[in-house]
Amino acid sequence: MNTSLALSLARRVCVAAALTLAAGVAHAHEGHGAHGLAAGLAHPFAGVDHLLAMIAVGVWSAAALRGAQRLAGPAWFLLALLAGAFVGVQTGAGVYIEAGVALSVALFGVLLLARRQLPAVAGLALVAAAGALHGVAHGAEWAAGTSFTGYAAGFMLGSALLHAAGLAAGAALARVPAWVWRVQAAGLGAAGLFMFASRL
Repeated sequence: MNTSLALSLARRVCVAAALTLAAGVAHAHEGHGAHGLAAGLAHPFAGVDHLLAMIAVGVWSAAALRGAQRLAGPAWFLLALLAGAFVGVQTGAGVYIEAGVALSVALFGVLLLARRQLPAVAGLALVAAAGALHGVAHGAEWAAGTSFTGYAAGFMLGSALLHAAGLAAGAALARVPAWVWRVQAAGLGAAGLFMFASRL
């Protein structure tokens, strides 16, 4: 990859990080009572925290895992997401879950910096833990008395689409200079920490 393209990618990452920081107080959970397939599908896209984390799962999986194992990151996240959603339906989210969701974004920045230096099993465990936190937040948004199945199908599909985008982005980022990778990972981590601080 030539230098001008690498610089262009770095600029995009910096702009994305700046926009994320500017929107740091915007939560994915602005209101309660989400219901139906469409609401579930939109939910992962509605908040910067969910959007960044779910794309990061795909990026990390593409960079840290090999071959068919690359699907393990999204798969574990989605399984934990669904399990967490059932918990969220019963318990609600609360400020600690919201802070945890933001902190998961910072965690993914660390995972991206580590890439293959961290054992795959440890990385997948962290991905699953993050998925459970995001699931609790999703489940807490469900409108009681409406179809949870439709809502869950929507947020699972939306999350899978973001994971797929992350896998594609991760494959592309594998060809950029190492410093570009470090910049985007650090930007993601900083955005997560900013959102985390705004929720305490």
